[in-house]
Amino acid sequence: MSYRWILPLAGLVLAGCAATAPVNPPPESTEPVTLESLPERSQIATVDEHLPELEPAGPEPVADPVTAHVHDSVYERMMHSFALPNCNEHEISRTWAQWYADRPEYMARVLKRAEPWIWFIVEEIEQRGLPGELALLPVVESAYDPFAYSSSRALGAWQFVSSTGRQYGLAQNWWYDGRRDVWASTHAALDYLEYLNAMFDGDWLLALASYNSGEGRVSRSVKRNQRAGKPAEFWDIKLPRETRGYVPKLLGLTCLFLNAEEYGFDMPATPDRQVITAVDFGAQTDLVLVSQNAGVPIDQLFTLNPGYNRWATSPDGPYRVVLPLEAADRVTQGMAEVSAERLMKWDQVTVQSGDTLSGLAARHDVPVSVLRTANKLNGDLIRVGQKLRLPRDQQMMVDPLYAAAAAELAQLQSGLLAADQKTHRVRSGESLSVIARRYRVSVRELQNWNNISNPNRLRVGQTLTVYLSPSPQPARAASRNYTVQSGDSLWSIARKHRVKLNDLMRWNGLNRSSVLRPGQSLKINL
Repeated sequence: MSYRWILPLAGLVLAGCAATAPVNPPPESTEPVTLESLPERSQIATVDEHLPELEPAGPEPVADPVTAHVHDSVYERMMHSFALPNCNEHEISRTWAQWYADRPEYMARVLKRAEPWIWFIVEEIEQRGLPGELALLPVVESAYDPFAYSSSRALGAWQFVSSTGRQYGLAQNWWYDGRRDVWASTHAALDYLEYLNAMFDGDWLLALASYNSGEGRVSRSVKRNQRAGKPAEFWDIKLPRETRGYVPKLLGLTCLFLNAEEYGFDMPATPDRQVITAVDFGAQTDLVLVSQNAGVPIDQLFTLNPGYNRWATSPDGPYRVVLPLEAADRVTQGMAEVSAERLMKWDQVTVQSGDTLSGLAARHDVPVSVLRTANKLNGDLIRVGQKLRLPRDQQMMVDPLYAAAAAELAQLQSGLLAADQKTHRVRSGESLSVIARRYRVSVRELQNWNNISNPNRLRVGQTLTVYLSPSPQPARAASRNYTVQSGDSLWSIARKHRVKLNDLMRWNGLNRSSVLRPGQSLKINL
């Protein structure tokens, strides 16, 4: 089969410390807050032992003697593109520079975390002609932790909330969350920042403030000052306290890098060379098979591909796997003869009398929607003797090496998934609507996640799964046809099938004045 190479990627590495960059800005007239006093933003404990040791690839770059700049480190290259206002213009920015300088161990951990993917980010920023300082924005957002998960449900190194992530092309489903994918989220973040910069007529400080608190809030504050005849730059407008500190944090970091000797800061010596790339297999692919053929330990593969929630890439893409350069060469050789059908390992189950699709889904701990997709089912109807594909069950594996690697990957991903879901035990007096409001989800989502057909039938002590972030795509509703009987009305049919009248009319292109005739067929979504 053929493989498509895509742009060089930076990999992702696990956090060595749960603490991240500070959330609230220090008062200008007082000492900065201490790192120990800050709340944790990542809900997943990660360890530095998974960090891959990556060697720069290829010979030293040959520079064009007229136009090119040769840099010993990627950070020197990054600084060559700095374009934001000087941090010395405001004391709070200098205070943040000192805050970071006073914590060399913290900065060393953060920049170690950034090593595999900083080259890719700087490369992309440079190609777009954007300020080089943006490569330091993940330090402010997440301490360069792709697993960082904030109290506002923002996820990943660039801290996207679910809705904004989807708006910028970051899929979130049972298999995959693009907000943790460094390649996808970097492109999405830079796309978003470019949009914000254009929205505010090239003012990068207002664009950055909007990235933190939303363009609507910043835009309203700007217009409020303009109507009052007041200056409307970042330093002049009214913003939440967190946002007022957000921009100075980034300016403080740039000041630290530009004046490293003054602050006693040891500049990282990360070479200005590519160390990671990605292979696009063009179809859903088993990550354990990739690990075995590439000769990359499964923990390192997980570290470089934290966007994947499961043992394989998503059936709807992306199909790429981030690897060290030398491993990418091996995997293309090792899997060159592997057919698309063999890129995935599935289990198979034969439908027995009494089995239902929802029952099989619950038994094998997969959403109904995944079973439908894997088996190309249009609804929930299955028949005795039918063979269904299931995402593989570790108990059915026969290859001990494969099974061990798969078990290790599942263990690594279990903590990741735990951050995204919660178990709720039903208490006396609770209904699905009450529980939905508590977790800010819909009743229909609760029904889909827990295979509940009748929302009125809850029992005290029942355990429900609630997905906080990412929210799996709800299963496509099954439907049936109903034949109108003499005396039926839209209202009586809706009541009989426990659906909303407006939904019934929408499904069938009807309105309240529509006339029903006996024998007419209506669609009912279950």
